[in-house]
Amino acid sequence: MNVSKRHVTWFVLLVATAVSAVATGQDQAAAEAKQRELLAVLQSNAPKAEKAIPCKQLAIYGTDEAVPTLMGLLADEELASWARIALEAIPGPAADEALRDAMGTLQGRLLVGTINSIGVRRDARAVDGLIKKLNDADADVASAAAVALGHIGGDRAAAALAQALTRAPAAIRSAVAEGCILCAEGYMAQGKAAEAVKLYDAVRGADVPDQRHLEAIRGAILARGADGIGLLTEQLRSDDKDRVGIALRTARELPGRNVTEALVAEMDRLSPQKRSLLLLALSDRKDDAVRPAVLKAAQGGPNALRITAIGILIRLGDASCIPTLLQAATEGNADLGRAAQETLVRLPGKDVDADLAGRLPQATGKLRPVLIELATQREIQQSLPTIVSSMEDDDPAVRAAAVQAVGVLGRDRQHVAELTRLVQKTATSSERAAIEKALLAVTGRVGAPSVTYLMPLTKSNDRSLQIIGLRTLAVAGGPEALGAVNAAIAGDEGDVQDEAVRILSTWPNRWPDDADAGEALLRLTRSGGKMSHQVLALRGYLQHIRGNKGLSNDQKLARVKDVRPQIQRPEEERLAIAVLGEAPTAGALELLTTLAQDATVAEEAYSAIVTVAANAPGLSKPQRQQALQTVLDKSANNGTKRRAQEAIKRLQ
Repeated sequence: MNVSKRHVTWFVLLVATAVSAVATGQDQAAAEAKQRELLAVLQSNAPKAEKAIPCKQLAIYGTDEAVPTLMGLLADEELASWARIALEAIPGPAADEALRDAMGTLQGRLLVGTINSIGVRRDARAVDGLIKKLNDADADVASAAAVALGHIGGDRAAAALAQALTRAPAAIRSAVAEGCILCAEGYMAQGKAAEAVKLYDAVRGADVPDQRHLEAIRGAILARGADGIGLLTEQLRSDDKDRVGIALRTARELPGRNVTEALVAEMDRLSPQKRSLLLLALSDRKDDAVRPAVLKAAQGGPNALRITAIGILIRLGDASCIPTLLQAATEGNADLGRAAQETLVRLPGKDVDADLAGRLPQATGKLRPVLIELATQREIQQSLPTIVSSMEDDDPAVRAAAVQAVGVLGRDRQHVAELTRLVQKTATSSERAAIEKALLAVTGRVGAPSVTYLMPLTKSNDRSLQIIGLRTLAVAGGPEALGAVNAAIAGDEGDVQDEAVRILSTWPNRWPDDADAGEALLRLTRSGGKMSHQVLALRGYLQHIRGNKGLSNDQKLARVKDVRPQIQRPEEERLAIAVLGEAPTAGALELLTTLAQDATVAEEAYSAIVTVAANAPGLSKPQRQQALQTVLDKSANNGTKRRAQEAIKRLQ
């Protein structure tokens, strides 16, 4: 039926309205009254534009009583389509009769629409009239009649369409073929597969557009059931990509284990590309022959096919697939290995975790690092003891995988101890860097209890170990860790001292555990042996003030003022502005006004001034207005000026 989307939308809305009406208890009398009201509009001299909505509403409220009025509109170019929406929905034979009668009087587009509506209603009594219209000189009318006959279906319609298929003009042959296919679908719904096959085969052999051939091929295969396998495989072997495409679609639909087995057997006869496509189609089938076929494809053959099969096992696989996947992961082919490991990572089930964990202790060669990586990505905690012992394996690949795994999975202070011991035994810079990374990660999870195990690193004669110790202590935090960093700053080993200053300047602000970091930074701003140390300490101190939850706004302001003489560079000025902007006080506003005199940081200062002027307690209205007006007069940033203007409006 050629109904516009607009009509369909209105119909859906009207149906929803009807449901709502029933739900609210609207009674039959009210519905009849509504129908009379709508018919009155249609029978009046109202403009046609005002009659469209009543037509639509009659799809809900209309009965046989509305049919004569609606029938009178079927010849109206402007209202016919709206009248047909109501007639398609009104139950009972009266609407059918009205549409059949109209079919004998209308022509052109109006007749096409009426025929479409007859098809929607599936009026079997209209079949004879529609058969006559198959010979209409207007190709659109004849085409509409063919499709309507298909929707109605039945033996008489099917016979007429099959006959027309051999002699119909080219202009309507596609529509006749569509009618045949619709009839065949009706037969299938009734369980009459043999009748459906005849129609599908007729379309397959007819001179019709290829799209109709494809539709008929699909239907012919499905109607034949298991006997359609030959026709299906014929399409798979075709050089026509559209026929291959319809075969792949139908391969997903045709049920039966025997069908799956036949398709699996066909794979060996196809090109590598088609084999991969067919394997994907097989993976969507729902019988127990699918997984073995996919698993077999994963075990050998062209790499592309194996990779496709391995990817499918993410959905279909279970623990029984692990040996095949591990084999692929360790063959040495990079693409195959990546695909296999991805599938092993995503393969669902606790039994998969248990299987992989059980293989690790005895694994050797290439398999051992692969299993460790899988345990890491799947977070298999039960493998951790074996992984920890593997950090000292003779194989560098195993050691690297194990260290990385402990960094991801380690949760215990004992893991800190093992990594600390290992880093002291390792001389290779790359391995030492990997161990440090893992040590930082585990220490971050364990926290302050790690300090006891890390302290020996800071006392080592190896300066690189001292630096690793200081970095990990900063992650652990706490007074003891901070003391070790301060001791390194006071030492005389230049590179260790430089690293200790850097670490202190970025010390995590875990108040109150690390409250003393601020005092250490403040001392260093004034007594640091190098200018670079003083600069780093000042920046760290300002960041510490900003994040210190134990300080009031007034205390933060006081601390910024205390180091104001040392704040000489734009970087430190920006840090000070950030502190003051989050500590709204009258004093902060005054200091921000001073900092705004430096053109390099003026815009940052103006933005902070707006925030402080709007939020600082104790400021008078004139003080706020003056500060905001200064921003309006001097800022070049439109966003900042807009915020200032909005703040002034709120004050007013």
